[in-house]
Amino acid sequence: MKAALISAPGQVEVTTVPDPTPGPRDVVVQVAACGICGTDLHILQGEFAPSLPIVPGHEFAGEVVALGSAVTELQVGDQVAVDPSLHCHECRYCRIGRGNLCQSFAALGVTVSGGAAEFAVAPVASCFRLPAGVSTTDAALVEPLSCAVHGFDVLGSHLADDFLIYGAGTMGLMMMELAKRAGAASVSMVDLNPARLETAKLLGCDNTVTSADELDYPYGWGVVVDCTGVVAAIEDGIPRVDRGGTFLQFGVSAEKAEARFSPHRVYNHEITITGSMAVLHSFERAGALFVAGALQPEVMISDRLPLGSYVEALEQFRAGVGRKIVVEPGRG
Repeated sequence: MKAALISAPGQVEVTTVPDPTPGPRDVVVQVAACGICGTDLHILQGEFAPSLPIVPGHEFAGEVVALGSAVTELQVGDQVAVDPSLHCHECRYCRIGRGNLCQSFAALGVTVSGGAAEFAVAPVASCFRLPAGVSTTDAALVEPLSCAVHGFDVLGSHLADDFLIYGAGTMGLMMMELAKRAGAASVSMVDLNPARLETAKLLGCDNTVTSADELDYPYGWGVVVDCTGVVAAIEDGIPRVDRGGTFLQFGVSAEKAEARFSPHRVYNHEITITGSMAVLHSFERAGALFVAGALQPEVMISDRLPLGSYVEALEQFRAGVGRKIVVEPGRG
């Protein structure tokens, strides 16, 4: 089959690899669409200690075309979105219900072959069956949405709070949509990319600016979320949290990145600084939200490219052009 392959740091190509075969509790998915994510760039740069070579792609959906010998929950022909998480279920963190912090962290498309290919293997337990009428090529959005849902699990209830979100890319837009559904009093977004701010405005964001200095919130914001991973944005955002408010680090920074903030203000104003990593007990709920129409795929997905254009898709994502970019192996 054809697949994207990261063979070494900085080296990626579309090539031919062996067809996958399912284990007893696995299925083979014919990939309809696979999203490009910042994590893919980190893997390409040799971060996250991935085992190379690897087929990337942790945001994907498709059709079940083969079943393992012990699979009864799904049938050939079922359309599914796939949770890439591969928790060990044995370490301390898995045993206390924090599988996303697993000491043996693994994930499809991150540590083992994923969905940037014509076919991918996935555990049956990782598959969310899509109902009839839901576009499988759109359902690659379920995985990033599940990360956003977990982010709101970490935040807890913030009914009627003012939200400030840094980064109007796909994840920032999803956090904005969930904030509105969660009862935010207002949602403001900061981004340097005018096209992304226009999309945020189209989706109903209250304020879209290139700097939070343009906004008149004298007390700050009850919730500030960084969806960029950029140190300058993080350092700008933490001081803007209102007294008693919360800062959520949602964007992925470089492993060695460091940000400065005032620990005295964190103490004196009882600021909560927290993080949200990947997916935790949130994929099924994200699937339900997706089916219910929580997102507008025609807005979220800006580019649909053939698998053969995977390298170009990565470069476009790196350049910040467009919103969610997906590769569709069935696209000519």
